[in-house]
Amino acid sequence: MNVIVLFGFVLGALSAAATVILTKPRQSVTLDCGVRTYKNSLGWYHKDALIYEIEGNFVPRKGVMKDRSSVRHDNSLVISAVRNEDSGMFTCKADGVSHKHTLLVVSVSASPSEELQVGSNGTLQCEVKGLELDHPVEWKGPDGRKHTGSPNVLKTVTLSDAGTWQCGMSIGGVMYTEDLKIKVEEPAVTPPPDQDSKVNTETSCPNCGTGTTGGGGQLDWWMWAVAGAGCVVVVLLMVLVIILCRRIRRRKRKLQKKKNGRQSQGPKNYCQCNSRPAAAKAQRGRQKGRPSTLALKPLLKE
Repeated sequence: MNVIVLFGFVLGALSAAATVILTKPRQSVTLDCGVRTYKNSLGWYHKDALIYEIEGNFVPRKGVMKDRSSVRHDNSLVISAVRNEDSGMFTCKADGVSHKHTLLVVSVSASPSEELQVGSNGTLQCEVKGLELDHPVEWKGPDGRKHTGSPNVLKTVTLSDAGTWQCGMSIGGVMYTEDLKIKVEEPAVTPPPDQDSKVNTETSCPNCGTGTTGGGGQLDWWMWAVAGAGCVVVVLLMVLVIILCRRIRRRKRKLQKKKNGRQSQGPKNYCQCNSRPAAAKAQRGRQKGRPSTLALKPLLKE
């Protein structure tokens, strides 16, 4: 009897012990049921909500996360695209025996970015969903120094802050951590201008940027005069070309009108038919030839 009671306490302790699993948002995570086979029923639950349940040979029932969860042949639960609200307690029940898992969704980040500059203010953020209040979160720097009291660390950045920071929490005597790599750069310093080079530049080119000529005075007036005269000549040439083109067009139009008037005053040529006259019809029968009137007249004598 004592053996049976002790065995029951062992089963209760095993079922009450929860495995802690860390993951990040938008990642996939696999939860092991703890058993490979079952006889009658198998079920997965998130807190009190049903995820997957099958009894005997019946068709499985699905509840929450049905679009992002699946159960493998080894009874493990796979969740894809993890969200913050997925954190918390998961329970796998196989033939009445429960196996619990605590899913923690951890988000670590640096503000304004993971590349900080020396002397600027940087904020390290560690957000853990699914963690109870009695489990504080602490940061550990690259030098091994701990920063407790707040999941956010605000400080002035130095070169010693470059490296891997760890956001950790202790659960059941086990330390769980999430890493964050920080890069620290020194601000770019612009060197002051060299005085010697400035003096050399001024002496070598005293008139640079002043718009003056080598003579020391302003731009010569005759250059402006030449430029203005050139513009006037170009304008006059354009006007002359336009006038000549118009006169040529007018002359062409007058010549065309005269040509058309001469053609209209000329005689009209009508179509004349030059075909030969039709041959006279031959008369039927013989007709005696009549003597020619010329033959009957007597010849005139000189």
